[in-house]
Amino acid sequence: MPLTLILMRHAKSGWDDPIATDHERRLTPRGINDARAMGAWLRTAGLSPDVVLCSDASRTRQTVAELMTNAETPMLPKVAGALYNASSDVLIQQIKRQTANILLVCAHNPGIGLAARQLALTPPHHPRFDDYPTAATTVMQFDNARWPDINRGTVTHFVIPADLNA
Repeated sequence: MPLTLILMRHAKSGWDDPIATDHERRLTPRGINDARAMGAWLRTAGLSPDVVLCSDASRTRQTVAELMTNAETPMLPKVAGALYNASSDVLIQQIKRQTANILLVCAHNPGIGLAARQLALTPPHHPRFDDYPTAATTVMQFDNARWPDINRGTVTHFVIPADLNA
């Protein structure tokens, strides 16, 4: 069975709380709506992750919570401090340690966007792939049976919230 990887950047967050640290930043109302829309899109596409990994930042945890709104089987993510502002190499190392068939990783730019570029056999023809905006989501499949063996995967989808509202 091929492995499926879903790489998502957290949804739009704000700086409206003057005493909040970067780690504590929360989603804006737009971010909440975008995360819910991406969750609905994942369900429609039949992409239900077996495992969700996310950074321990407030905005990534909140993105995953909103993403799981109305999910058939909502799940608690595996929260990892190592994913907070992680480089693409760290993200890929974490991915290669997993065992799930469908894995969703929610993290931060630039790491998550760079990981998508590094793992994509051929990048999608989408004008926003290179800047990987908030809530951007890449889905790719690998022919490998185990995550430690992955190298490059086939991108099956690249979606941003604006695509869903078009």
